[in-house]
Amino acid sequence: MLKSLRITALAAALLSATSIIAVAEVVYHRGNTADPETLDQHKTSTVYEAHILRDLYEGLVSYSATGEVIPGVATDWSISGDGTTYTFQLRDDAKWSNGDPVVAGDFVYSLRRIMTPETGAKYANILYPIKNAEAVNKGDMGADALGVKAVDDRTLEITLEAPTPYFVDLLAHQTGLPVHPPSVDAHGTDFVKAENMVSNGAYTLAEFIPNAHVKAVKNPNFHDAENVAIDTVFYYPTEDRGAALRRFQAGELHTNNDAPTEQVAFMREELGDQFRVAPYLGTYYYALNHEDEALADPAVRQALSMAIDREFLAEEIWGGVMVPGYSFVPPGIGNYGEPAFAAYKDVSIIDREDEARAMLEAAGFSESNPLQLEIRYNTSENHKNTAVAIADMWKPLGVDVSMLNTDTKTHYAHLRDRGDFDIARAGWIGDYSDPQNFLFMVESDNTGFNYARYENPEYDALMDQAAATVDLEKRSEILKQAEEMFMRDLPFIPLMYYGSMNLVSDSVSGFEDNLQNVHPTRWMSISE
Repeated sequence: MLKSLRITALAAALLSATSIIAVAEVVYHRGNTADPETLDQHKTSTVYEAHILRDLYEGLVSYSATGEVIPGVATDWSISGDGTTYTFQLRDDAKWSNGDPVVAGDFVYSLRRIMTPETGAKYANILYPIKNAEAVNKGDMGADALGVKAVDDRTLEITLEAPTPYFVDLLAHQTGLPVHPPSVDAHGTDFVKAENMVSNGAYTLAEFIPNAHVKAVKNPNFHDAENVAIDTVFYYPTEDRGAALRRFQAGELHTNNDAPTEQVAFMREELGDQFRVAPYLGTYYYALNHEDEALADPAVRQALSMAIDREFLAEEIWGGVMVPGYSFVPPGIGNYGEPAFAAYKDVSIIDREDEARAMLEAAGFSESNPLQLEIRYNTSENHKNTAVAIADMWKPLGVDVSMLNTDTKTHYAHLRDRGDFDIARAGWIGDYSDPQNFLFMVESDNTGFNYARYENPEYDALMDQAAATVDLEKRSEILKQAEEMFMRDLPFIPLMYYGSMNLVSDSVSGFEDNLQNVHPTRWMSISE
């Protein structure tokens, strides 16, 4: 009898232990470049904010593990014959994290909110294809004039100014994510705080401790919650790529969305398949302040661009994970032919240096009378090494460079708020595969991203003409003219086309490399 009791007790203990293991919390430790400046989807502008917001919210459409646009809150949609009216059918099991149903009116409220001038959305113009959006955003029309309508709780109608071939892809961007109207009405801008936020994505916000982490937990009201394998996500700001690598090697991070370029050879040898490099739809560039007295001269801007050895930057500084860039629009983008490459793309760097020196001398600058410039960059060894290399390339031309670095949040806030600078490092990752998403950045009224303060009515007119052109081939030709003007005037100096770098532990499944470099947590799982 005693033996039988012992066996029964042992079996019970084993069963209990098995149950504990079965329900053990699955935690994902995710390196994420930098602290978010905001978790308000209508004020966001960066990819590191997008990684978090994509987990907290679901838009009309969403991203698959491989970066494809798939149905989200909308199960399907139809497009009118003239291409200007989209009718979305919403799923009947979509809920907010507090249990409220997600209805078409929530998207009407959200789209009106981002367009309302008082919201201060820095990226509202991404949604300008919607009818009257620009007029509403500029205060010329009321929010109720926006081309969005809730036909009923499950049917949303969006009317556009003109046919827009990339419109559905555009809605996958974080600016298309909905807010919970009662929460915004009750808390105002404080709706983003963990104790106030109501979201509709796979996760809900548990806490945000600046410079430490953002914590999100699984949302039981998410329509696909039963297939979400990870219970808790910690997003850590990892501006120091070298430190992030060490944390990854120590097992403190399951993934990190960047890596130190000076250690590429080491990572390829030591980490094997855990170091991921993939093509990425983006351009690394330097913005030139057109209000700066010296840089206002287009010959000076061209000389500075011409003297940069992009092949050296891509191979020696970035370890071959970048591609030399001679156009602002990256090659291979949709709805476009060959980009407008710089005329000196295939000229030897020695000949380019000689011509650049002559151009600067003609502008009055030389080693005896140097051009004084400051390069601003956000904290990163990769960006620092790039700036140092470019300063060395410019020095023989009679250019003296000083440098200033700040954290990422401060850097971009300074640029968006029109702070003073000479030259500033920046990068742009395409939100959708269309050249407009790159070229729109320097339209005169794009105060959120036109860091160069470039104003050219001819350029603006070409962009307006392209927006009104239905024929994709003709539209492509117009956009090519705009890019040629861009490369002539150089508001930005394109340096390299991005390649994405990720550190991904062997314990992580569902992290799929893709051109957009989007990796929603809902598709991943972890096995320790």
